Order: sequence, then C-alpha cells, then structure tokens
Amino acid sequence: MSDLQKKNAGEAAAQYVEPGMVVGLGTGSTAAWFVKALAARNLPDLRCVPTSERTADLARELGLTLSTLEDTPRIDLTVDGADEIGPGLALIKGGGAALLREKLVWEASARCICIADAAKVVPALGTFPLPIEVVAFGHKTTANRIADVLADHDIGSPARVREAERGLIRTDGGNLIYDAACKLIADPARLAADLKSLTGVVEHGLFLDLTDLAVIGTDEGVETINP
Repeated sequence: MSDLQKKNAGEAAAQYVEPGMVVGLGTGSTAAWFVKALAARNLPDLRCVPTSERTADLARELGLTLSTLEDTPRIDLTVDGADEIGPGLALIKGGGAALLREKLVWEASARCICIADAAKVVPALGTFPLPIEVVAFGHKTTANRIADVLADHDIGSPARVREAERGLIRTDGGNLIYDAACKLIADPARLAADLKSLTGVVEHGLFLDLTDLAVIGTDEGVETINP
C-alpha cells in the first residue's frame, strides 16, 4: 500500500502551501504526488523551483509557474521525499540522482517538509545505500578516497558507481553517483563532513538539520513528526 501512503503524504503536504509562496518541488515518486496535489489546489501567484528536469516537466505539464534559484533565491517552503528518515529527522536522499539540486533548494528554503511512506522511517540511517555525487573526471580516484573515508567509519564495502542499461547514470549536472552500502551510519554528522571534504565529491545524500517537519503517509491518512 506504499502508493496510497505516498499519495496521502503528498496531498497532506500540499495543504501547507499558501497563495503567493515560492515553493521548492522535490524529486521522486512521493514528491510527484505533492506536485499533482499542489497543481490541483490552483493557488494564485505561486512560483515553483524544481529540483530536477523530471520534476520541472511534470510541473510544467500541470500548469504550475516555474522559477529558478537565480530568479528566486529565497524559497518559502520546499516539499520533498526521502529514502530514509532517521532520528531527529536526519535523512538519506538521492535515490533519484538529484541530491545536489535538492540540497541547493533545501538550503535556500525558510522551511522544509519531508514526505514519505511509513516504511521510510527507520531507527538508524544506513540500510538504504548512501548516494554520493562526484565529478565524472577522475571518478575512480575519487572512489578510492571515498573508500578510505568509509573504512574510517567502519563501513567495509566500497561505494559502487550507479549504472543502468544505457551506461553510467549522470545527474542533471552531468555528475556521477556512487552508492555506499553503509548498513549502519553511527555518526551521520562526522561522515557528512568527511565526505564533503574530499576532492571530487560534489555532494552527499545526508540531509542533516534541514527538515522542519515530516509528513508520513499511512493507509488511513498521515502522521507528522517534528525534529
């Protein structure tokens, strides 16, 4: 019933949007439900900043007015999904390969709401592989540096570059994604800082201290979680 839960979360989050807002639009299956629900409300004077070309296409099809971070550098509210929601609303994001653009939009937002189905709430982060966005040039040497950092955090498996049938997955910015099967991230803040310090790493999927509210879909409706 995860589709129903995602739909319930997306529709509930759309109620937090007010006329005249600048709204950040997330990426992924749950965020798509929010975009659809937002368009259905037909609120006046909305401007929307999408976090991916896929989301931009959907929003445009539904008649939402799009903007960019350059034109609207301050966003009132961003609503986006997550791959895992841990204690304190620490998140893993990036399963949709849009983590850099997502984080840029999140950090420009006055408020961020995470939406997800109930299975995404976990007691500790790490079961979902941690996405790490890297520059394509010299990415294998960057992967070696990532492996050293992971080992320092007692994570034995090296990160693997994300591939599809057509070849290496590239983000909207032309970067590559490595996925680290961490199993357990004991110290998310330290791992986030260590990964961000590496030459070649553009961004990682740990979203820490950015979420103001989580709206979790259930089969009956929604539940909310505060930090």
